[in-house]
Amino acid sequence: MTITIRPYRDGDLSELKRLTIEAFEPVCIDKNIEAKFGVLSGKDWAWRKARHIEEDVHREAAGIFVAEIEEATVGYITTWTDLEAGIGNIPNLAVDAKVRGQGIGRQLIDYALGHFRSLGLSHARIETLDQNEIGQRLYPSMGFKEVARQVHYCLDLSEQNE
Repeated sequence: MTITIRPYRDGDLSELKRLTIEAFEPVCIDKNIEAKFGVLSGKDWAWRKARHIEEDVHREAAGIFVAEIEEATVGYITTWTDLEAGIGNIPNLAVDAKVRGQGIGRQLIDYALGHFRSLGLSHARIETLDQNEIGQRLYPSMGFKEVARQVHYCLDLSEQNE
């Protein structure tokens, strides 16, 4: 199995959204919010999470890389850079369920890190939720160091606060 990683192309967006929804369902803040409050404003968690990929494309399309096997998209990673601070950021990473566990996520991260190095950046950031067991194992195994934990809250504004 040969994996090719290439830059994002305009025609990739719908497939990246599909992969996002599939991969993030068990590890998504928006899914957690929906589990507690239901669908918000008529838009489900998948719609909101897929929009993150649109935002990544708008922010820095040149920092998105797509993994393929025999020209079929099997994963992607999105990045954006803060050149002044010297930090590369990885907001989204997804691998098709059919090929998970074969090192594709690791290859995508390695590719992104090479991209950051080629830009002269000094550090890379990635984050994951506590419930994402794969990220909890993968990122430290690649040398990422935990630097903080964050708690996310949500408030239903239609309820009376007392």
